[in-house]
Amino acid sequence: MSPVDQDTFAPPPANALKGAALIKDEVSRLPDAPGVYRMIGEDDEVLYVGKAKSLKKRVIQYAQGRFHTNRIAHMVDATRSMVFVTTRSEADALLLEINLIKSLKPRFNVLLRDDKSFPEIMIRRDHDAPQLRKHRGAHTIKGDYFGPFASAWAVNRTLNTLQKAFLLRSCSDSVYETRSRPCMLHQIKRCAAPCTGLVGKDDYQALVDQAEAFLRGKSRAVMATMAKAMEEASEDMEFERAARLRDRIRALAAVAAESQINPETVDEADVVALHVEGGQACVQVFFFRAGQNWGNRAYFPRVTGNAEEEDAEDGEKSATEDQRILTAFLGQFYDDKPIPRLILTNLEPADRELLSEAFCLKSGRKVEITTPRRGEKADLVGHALTNAREALGRKMAEGSAQTKLLAGVCEAFGLDGPPERIEVYDNSHIQGTNAVGGMIVAGPEGFMKGQYRKFNIKSTELTPGDDYGMMKEVLKRRFARLVKEEDEGDSSARPDLVLVDGGKGQLDAAIEVMADLGVDDIAVVGVAKGPDRDAGLERFFMPDKTPFMLEPKSPVLYYLQRLRDEAHRFAIGAHRTRRSMDLKKNPLDEIEGVGPGRKKALLHAFGSAKGVGRAGVEDLVKVDGVSLPLAERIHAFFRKS
Repeated sequence: MSPVDQDTFAPPPANALKGAALIKDEVSRLPDAPGVYRMIGEDDEVLYVGKAKSLKKRVIQYAQGRFHTNRIAHMVDATRSMVFVTTRSEADALLLEINLIKSLKPRFNVLLRDDKSFPEIMIRRDHDAPQLRKHRGAHTIKGDYFGPFASAWAVNRTLNTLQKAFLLRSCSDSVYETRSRPCMLHQIKRCAAPCTGLVGKDDYQALVDQAEAFLRGKSRAVMATMAKAMEEASEDMEFERAARLRDRIRALAAVAAESQINPETVDEADVVALHVEGGQACVQVFFFRAGQNWGNRAYFPRVTGNAEEEDAEDGEKSATEDQRILTAFLGQFYDDKPIPRLILTNLEPADRELLSEAFCLKSGRKVEITTPRRGEKADLVGHALTNAREALGRKMAEGSAQTKLLAGVCEAFGLDGPPERIEVYDNSHIQGTNAVGGMIVAGPEGFMKGQYRKFNIKSTELTPGDDYGMMKEVLKRRFARLVKEEDEGDSSARPDLVLVDGGKGQLDAAIEVMADLGVDDIAVVGVAKGPDRDAGLERFFMPDKTPFMLEPKSPVLYYLQRLRDEAHRFAIGAHRTRRSMDLKKNPLDEIEGVGPGRKKALLHAFGSAKGVGRAGVEDLVKVDGVSLPLAERIHAFFRKS
């Protein structure tokens, strides 16, 4: 259920007030009703999004200047306007607040930075032979969905087990329809081969039902049924069938053995534990479904200090900073993910009952949020908290090491300060074909993979294999975009250091492009591989400096090698993807008038594109949908080629 806005209103544009004076002026027009408010700074930057049971009572607290930390005082001083939305209830206000925080990313809110979707297992139900496969994203296909799994590794492990135990097909429909004999998966006893009729429709459906029952937590019943069938087969002297059932039972037993924790009192729950230390936070989430541990994942939300609301409304007990962080995390985490019936936490979230009510509205069923103090559930929470504490410790240690490395990079290249954003460029091609440029980005927190970019080389004027020309095209497109973004007021993507793979030639090409675009104030370094491409003998090229090398065992050198290797890996991967797509192209796709329907008819009639190319006009016109002019065009196309 989505929050329904009753009213939206903002201050008059001519309002010259700012800070606490502006907020005090707004209060006179605010209703005593639930809603969401936005504090807006210079250049329409959204500073903070908050919700309130009473907009009037909540917002007036900012104007009074009491109990404000320096950070909140700074936020109030930076406020230049406010926007308000009233809602039907406080739960609706909470849901709207979550949506706005995720979309606007205000700098004074706690933000969940890693927000990838989780993989699931799906049993498709839109085919006579249901397919078992991994799935991500919206549930748009008819079928049964099971998850979430914490990682691709966890879901792949379970899929392999299910294939061994239930022999369900994993192939696509197109492969299924064209099979004339069983595939290799049948040979290694991972598929019952419904494609060739080696298993009857009813028997295959029984396997599907068993897999569904197992994924819904009825593993003991499924294994008991298999054990009984194995005994019957053995008594009937059907030893081969009994052996197959034995192997399937072993595969299912392996799931329980591989899971570190399989609770007896928890069937469906997420266990969430928060640990805060040194101004940083880690939230560890364990997923339990069907009585099994389906993995865990650590999150590191951006914590801005005491920027969240400190004051309680109507005499309510004020929550601690950790409680507010946990509440912000839970709201954003479940904004686009399935919500379990039970959420176990190591401390009680702020507004626990309100959060539970909002989750009930969103999921359409009861959701309980509880903090257990004893028993197995408390042990699960304690285990999650230990993992959160250890994960944050590792991250802080890595961050400290990363800070030292960036300081070393600063010293090695004579920069003004440790770089916050490093961009590394490399090209990949085979004799100039399928040329691709790759850009990877790194910073204080390591590789920023969401910022990676690939550039398909488009220029037709380049000589095949012209690495300098390719580098120029990539950098021109990248920094022309940067100039445009900065003209629009966004300078967040400006790098402090640019590394290009190559020596003086690549460096000169980069400097020429960046000078033309007016971004020649960014440090540029060329990284040339050593003789025989030996790692450790790299030479570094900088404008107006003699090429130099770093100490062979220097940690900074190893770090720069990692950056270069990551750029090389990314560029090669993009090149291979483009090359494989070219290999899959069909010449018929290039002929005007040949759409999917005619293409399918031509391939069906002649077997392949090569067969179509050998056909005469008189043979082509016999195909349904192919007129004489189109047949002549197809014939001419292949003769020209």
